[in-house]
Amino acid sequence: QVQVVESGGGLVQAGGSLRLSCAASGTISSINTMAWYRQAPGKQRDMVAGVTRDGITNYADSVKDRFTISRDNAKNTVYLQMNSLKPEDTALYYCKVYTYYGSYWGQGTQVTVSS
Repeated sequence: QVQVVESGGGLVQAGGSLRLSCAASGTISSINTMAWYRQAPGKQRDMVAGVTRDGITNYADSVKDRFTISRDNAKNTVYLQMNSLKPEDTALYYCKVYTYYGSYWGQGTQVTVSS
């Protein structure tokens, strides 16, 4: 059993910053990729950024140069630093953890950016 818990969401004005955290715990044999997704009301869930165990990152075009993903393998934790936030970044942000045996989602953390 793997638990994934996100934190750090909130309300921020446009142009502001937030840092999301996601911690995985439980029976974890080996975590491979850790990723952030987001889902706005009425829209599909899309990947925002991902990072492999070796530190290789990838980003959605809409967040490149504004968001930075990083991870601490010793703590099974991934972070998402979000700068220059825009109202269109408003969404429920989910963490997804990929392990050898399967992938696991967190419950999500709300990010709201006011104009």
